[in-house]
Amino acid sequence: MPRTIAHVDMDAFYAAVEQRDQPALRGKPVIVGGPPQARGVVSAASYEARQFGVRSAMPTREAFRLCPHGVFLPVRMERYAEVSQQVMTILGDFTPAVEQISVDEAFLDLTGTERLLGPAAPVCAAIQQRIRDELQLTASVGLAPNKFLAKIASDLRKPDALVVVPPEGIAEFLAPLPIAKLWGVGPATERKLRKLGLATVGQLQRYDAATLRAKFGRVGAQLHELAQGHDDRPVVTDSTMKSISHETTFAVDVADAYALESVLLELTEQVAWRLRRHHWRARTVTLKLRFASFTTITRSRTLAAPSDLDSDVYDVARSLFRKVKLAERVRLLGVGVSQLVAAGAEQLTLFEAQDKPHRAARAADAIRAKFGPRALTKARLVREPGQHLAGNLADRAELRERGVKDAN
Repeated sequence: MPRTIAHVDMDAFYAAVEQRDQPALRGKPVIVGGPPQARGVVSAASYEARQFGVRSAMPTREAFRLCPHGVFLPVRMERYAEVSQQVMTILGDFTPAVEQISVDEAFLDLTGTERLLGPAAPVCAAIQQRIRDELQLTASVGLAPNKFLAKIASDLRKPDALVVVPPEGIAEFLAPLPIAKLWGVGPATERKLRKLGLATVGQLQRYDAATLRAKFGRVGAQLHELAQGHDDRPVVTDSTMKSISHETTFAVDVADAYALESVLLELTEQVAWRLRRHHWRARTVTLKLRFASFTTITRSRTLAAPSDLDSDVYDVARSLFRKVKLAERVRLLGVGVSQLVAAGAEQLTLFEAQDKPHRAARAADAIRAKFGPRALTKARLVREPGQHLAGNLADRAELRERGVKDAN
């Protein structure tokens, strides 16, 4: 049975939340990522800021040069996580088959829901309308027969767009797109493809598959499949997940290890929050890096005891990251956890005090959910930045303010 998959992607999420929470910022170029005088990068830019060339992953100093009149704001991850949960609640009202892949995007499997909800395209429009009405935010949606196509469609006409790819129109939809739209085509791969005369997906569709495999190996075979619009990955819901992961692909490949560690902190916080939300703890932490050459590596380590704490996941992920030699720029960074166990199902500790950090984290989540993200703030968020990452909480406050998020 053909699938009907939607990809919902919030528009300029961080910046849009700031503009909504502070109406005086509406219509102004908002740049999230910290002050331009500091050594940081842009996490998100409003569409007003993008008109001046500002983009995510750009150094804040460069963003200030392009848009000196912009409003520069620090990252408020707790706030974005709170609004993200509200978005996911809306999506869950339409289908239980929701796969959240980051704080601001998710896949929905609408296959077989026509009898209950009606045609999929109006359902997607209804999702967008509810997000507008209830959250005063906008989302772009791609509707297609698989996840790959839905993801491309949602990004095609941002903001606040609904793009439908019918099963009979896949080749025509992909053909005019630039080759860089395909997953896995970074600057280096794009240059190699262009040397072969391949600038669009349509040209790649007609190129000999055996020649691609000979020139690019496994990646060539994958690119040929994607050019045909093939992708058989299912939507994986939280209830069926055996692992949780978050990753981000940078608009511009990143070489700065300090900035990459800030991204790692943000990703681990998202992973830990989802662990606690579903009452899970994880035994294994996995780091994922994809370089500019599309070489991908993963590194894993098992925790001494299952955990759902931000600090436990981050400390392991950071340790794994620091052992990787960054011989080239990084295109993608991700962190995941696996070997999940239900909270409370692991071996009991001899001392009750050992469980206090877990109970404190869950209590903090509940307080923020009820009273807002600023009701309870970690001390690291009010400390003056300035020290290099050395494992203490004050250092991580600076990194959080400098975090990178590939927000569209």
